[in-house]
Amino acid sequence: MAGGLEPELSIVLDSMFPQSLLTTVASEWADVFPSTPLRVYFEALGAVAQAVLDQRCSIGVIGTLQTVPPDLSKEWLFSLQGVTVAAPSHPLATVGDTIGPDLAESHVQIVLTDRSMLSAGQEFGVLGKQSWRVADLSTKHAFLCAGLGWGHMPYPSVAEDIAEGRLVALELAGKPTQAKMPLSAVYRSDAPPGRAGRWMIERLKSVMAD
Repeated sequence: MAGGLEPELSIVLDSMFPQSLLTTVASEWADVFPSTPLRVYFEALGAVAQAVLDQRCSIGVIGTLQTVPPDLSKEWLFSLQGVTVAAPSHPLATVGDTIGPDLAESHVQIVLTDRSMLSAGQEFGVLGKQSWRVADLSTKHAFLCAGLGWGHMPYPSVAEDIAEGRLVALELAGKPTQAKMPLSAVYRSDAPPGRAGRWMIERLKSVMAD
């Protein structure tokens, strides 16, 4: 601790952060900081910043909601490629053309739920008049593969599904087929990261390039 190394590091990630990238960084963490426990949590939208504000986590990685309270400092990490998908059995997957908003709104959209007052009442990328809300990305992924609706996903999380035909990429009118979502690290301005936290931020900045 005297040398600036935290006794443990707690981080909270946007629910859209791909598990494969997290596993890569965690594997390297185990080698670099073998005596420093890593605690990882996932939240959606404003709940990421809220966990850092409340000092439940030292570092957060925010996604869709990039606006943060003045008590937090923010560092850009990378842009995450996203894609809109549905199961091949879903009606939207058989359109074979750009999907208009009216058609998209007529089908169930699978959306990550927001558990924070920081962004309560705000909608991000929600088009469906009837949306199903889920708390984690794995449930959303399972629902999409089961043909229960359509939704936006991080491309690394569904690339294999698309390649093997379990999911189909959709093109929505006015929205790029593979849009980019910015990811940024946040931490309390009065409690900047120590050695371990700084390593984590710098490694997250480079993991997408790897």
